[in-house]
Amino acid sequence: MIDAPSGQPPRILDGVRILDLTRFLSGPQATLFLAALGAEVIRIDEPATGDPTANAPPFFGPEGVSLKRQTADDLGIAYLKRSRAKKAITLNLKSAEGKALFMRLVQSADVLVENFRTGVTARLGIDYPQLQAINPRLIHCAITGYGSTGPDRKLKAFDLMVQAASGLMSITGDPDGTPFKAGSPMSDGIAGTFAMSGILGALYQRERSGTGQFIDVSMVDCLISLMLDEPLDCYEQLGLPLRQGNRIMRFSPFNTYPTADGMVAIGAANDADWRGLLAVMGRDDLLADANFMNTGWRIGNNAAVDGVVAAWTRTRSTADIVDDLAAREIPCSPIRDIGDVAAWPHLAERGLLQTLTHPGFPQLQGPLAPAFPLKFSGAFAGYDRPAPMPRQHNDEIYRDLLGLTDSEIEQLSAAGAI
Repeated sequence: MIDAPSGQPPRILDGVRILDLTRFLSGPQATLFLAALGAEVIRIDEPATGDPTANAPPFFGPEGVSLKRQTADDLGIAYLKRSRAKKAITLNLKSAEGKALFMRLVQSADVLVENFRTGVTARLGIDYPQLQAINPRLIHCAITGYGSTGPDRKLKAFDLMVQAASGLMSITGDPDGTPFKAGSPMSDGIAGTFAMSGILGALYQRERSGTGQFIDVSMVDCLISLMLDEPLDCYEQLGLPLRQGNRIMRFSPFNTYPTADGMVAIGAANDADWRGLLAVMGRDDLLADANFMNTGWRIGNNAAVDGVVAAWTRTRSTADIVDDLAAREIPCSPIRDIGDVAAWPHLAERGLLQTLTHPGFPQLQGPLAPAFPLKFSGAFAGYDRPAPMPRQHNDEIYRDLLGLTDSEIEQLSAAGAI
């Protein structure tokens, strides 16, 4: 590990150096979270192409947000979000000089994170057995669609394919409709979060064992591990459709309902919630109905239950419904769009939403981005620097860390090695 800079308060991962070979979202999500915890994350990009998201729409730059690059300074919004608090260098792993430099970086690193397809690191000569021989303390985290073992390990995957393969799409949507994916790339974010937790665990174990290890993160595995909290394999036996829409098979009512001016989400998770909802709706008459007071019957007859609730919600404004149910501690929420979320005072007080900063134009107010979501009583966690400009830290890393001269850096750059 490296020493924390003098004069700065310690952070949870101060002194941890991470080499980041990741692309797109699952890997960058993991290293973004690790950077928020204080790790030194060094992004390593191809000299010729750079990070693919830096050159992909939508863009943000001096002329604002656009789907087409308006100036040479425009950078992809995804890059600006996912590369915050990281350093950026370029390195050609397919050249002999570039590979030699990479091996020197590995000697000083604590963690390597990559999300290449299974087999790519072996072809490049940088798989875990070869890196472990150079640095036995290295933790190598590989994030792939299907994992590093199994017959499908070499299949290429993006979030859509993972949501389809894992079965998530089969349970998302209306019962009589077609399968849908979740609105955001859930499998990428979930795998990145699992990768972060695995890396933290491996760092903790290394403090006791003195050695690193290989972490195999499968996007499909991570998604299924969360999905199967529900007894999906029992739905057919229970006479329930796999796609429940906004319902959940353990509670009823549990759905979204039309209001006089929008929609609202309401859920009764126990008998007290249901009795409270009946009282608010003025339907105490149903307390004497054995069917409506039986959770199992309500789940099997959701349409009848939803009809009772919707008949009431249609006559009331969303705000009145939320206020009345909150007063009875019945779970309820308006269905916010992104504009509503941006204006939500609760998030403002918690500081969750921040505006992106363009590294070349810090005076511009950029699109919204999430802050790091965890808050610690004894440590700072967050993104204290914007995304770097491509290759911004070449001199710092190659000259100050590896000890190369300016002449050597110029020669390597001219040769396409960095």
